[in-house]
Amino acid sequence: VQLVESGGGLVQPGGSLRLSCAASGFAFSSTYMTWVRQAPGKGAEWVSSISSGGSFTYYADSVKGRFTISRDNVKSSVYLQMNSLRPEDTALYFCARGYTRAPPYDYRGQGTQVTVSP
Repeated sequence: VQLVESGGGLVQPGGSLRLSCAASGFAFSSTYMTWVRQAPGKGAEWVSSISSGGSFTYYADSVKGRFTISRDNVKSSVYLQMNSLRPEDTALYFCARGYTRAPPYDYRGQGTQVTVSP
C-alpha cells in the first residue's frame, strides 16, 4: 500500500489549494478514503471522508462549506479542494485508507504541508 500526497504550499488567507493523494497497492475503488491534518504541537484532526464510489462525503464542522473532497477511481486518486483558507488551517495534511475519524490509521501517507499566512 502506498499513499502519496501533493499540492501543499504557502498561501495567503482567503486563498485556495488543491491537494491530491495518489494511491496504489490496494482496491482503491472499493475503499473509503479520508483526509486528516495535524498542526504543530496538536493531535491529528479528521477533516473529511468520501465513500468508495464518491456518492457520500463527510466533513468536519471546521471545514464544512470551504473544503470539498472528491475522487477519481480511474486514477486511484483522492482530492481535497480547499477554499477560503484561514491561518488555523495550517497543518500537515495526509490521506488515510478507510473511513477513520481518529488514529490509529490503517495506512496513511507522509503528508503535504499547508501553510496559510499573510
